[in-house]
Amino acid sequence: MSLLSFLDRNHTIARPGFSRWMVPPAALCVHLCIGQAYAYSVFNLPMTKLIGITKSAPDDWKLTELGWIFSIAIFFLGVSSAVFGRWVEEGGPRRAMFTAACCWAGGFFISAIGVYIHTLWVIYLGYGVLGGIALGIGYISPVSTLIKWFPDRPGMATGMAIMGFGGGAFIASPLSVWLMSRFTTPTHVGVAETFIVLGIVYFFFMIVGSIIVRVPAPGWKPEGYVAPTQSVGLITRNDVFVYDALKTPQFWLIWWVLCLNVTAGIGVLGQASAMSQEMFPGRITPVAAAGFVGLMSLFNMGGRFCWASVSDYIGRRNTYFVFMVLGFVLYCLVPYTGSVGSVVGFVCAFLVIISMYGGGFATVPAYLKDMFGTRYVGAIHGLLLTAWSMAGIFGPVLVNYIREYNVTHGVPNAQAYNTTMYIMAGLLVIGFICNFLVKAVDARFHMQENDARGSEPGATAAGARA
Repeated sequence: MSLLSFLDRNHTIARPGFSRWMVPPAALCVHLCIGQAYAYSVFNLPMTKLIGITKSAPDDWKLTELGWIFSIAIFFLGVSSAVFGRWVEEGGPRRAMFTAACCWAGGFFISAIGVYIHTLWVIYLGYGVLGGIALGIGYISPVSTLIKWFPDRPGMATGMAIMGFGGGAFIASPLSVWLMSRFTTPTHVGVAETFIVLGIVYFFFMIVGSIIVRVPAPGWKPEGYVAPTQSVGLITRNDVFVYDALKTPQFWLIWWVLCLNVTAGIGVLGQASAMSQEMFPGRITPVAAAGFVGLMSLFNMGGRFCWASVSDYIGRRNTYFVFMVLGFVLYCLVPYTGSVGSVVGFVCAFLVIISMYGGGFATVPAYLKDMFGTRYVGAIHGLLLTAWSMAGIFGPVLVNYIREYNVTHGVPNAQAYNTTMYIMAGLLVIGFICNFLVKAVDARFHMQENDARGSEPGATAAGARA
């Protein structure tokens, strides 16, 4: 059997007796690896001292230049998930996971060369572009497969996998720091060698995931599961073709729901350490702030599984209503916690907020499945992740630039974030309205039984609707 045939969707169809519980670990093999993106900041300071070793030399890179590496990667995550979404859906999860593994490892290897020759644009190309493509393809690769294996609990299934992306930093951060300490010498910072080792390790585990993963046989369903005979509320039995989904108001309403929920969380996530120290000067030390960031990562990870599982019982739309209402209340309370000096209140508020930030990512694939069916949910999810790319710009800009404006106009550092918190609360009000407007997709967008585009995994747009 050739490699190409091994990667083919037809060779990933599960045989009788295969346990569907093997699929979430396969997905985790990929998501825990690409979740390293949340820990990339551990390389920033060492990479400002590649020449100076102990301190930055005139020819060393600046933090502002290095900050673009992560931004480029997140941008290409959204772009690649949109561009390759249908390719991932039709080619199957094994081919997508294998491709993501090659791109992810290749991104680290190219970045190692960039560090070695001290050329920043090579790292932009390696980790930023190629690594970003790996993030997009790897992120969406198991989504529709998990939903097909778990039609009875699609939220829980996608939550298990996407939880790995939120928790990958817990492995990557200490591992990266330890590897750099092993490779660092008095005349050399061990970033390049660390990149190479990480590329090898991540490639191995992602390949393991691609080998394990399977798709269910046509017509398979869990024992005892009875599929609904007709659409109920927002949960449809019909499928919508990927590009027809773009023509529906439901897609764009959910796009804004996700974008606004992520915008409200991602800016805070990136500035949590500095914000906590400035709002509670002298009470929250840098060490305590680092612990707070680690705790937020735990809640980001746990929220992905817990909120997505909750959505199986209360519904996706209601889950997002909870995100918007509870988030609004908590953002409005944050300035109050600062004014009364309540560190506990501040920490608890942001832990819940970040759990809903992660929960929004994990719940949205099942939301899309409810609205547009299972056939093209992976590709539609890929298109929707462009909302993440935009939120990655909106969130940090709102937090950083409004704070800077307030500080330059004489607002004390401890109060410089108050305006931003109220703006975030306002964004969630808009998100609430968008979510409220989501209704069932009009029947004219549903694919028909004789629609060639949905009959086989390899169907193309040439099979136009009859």
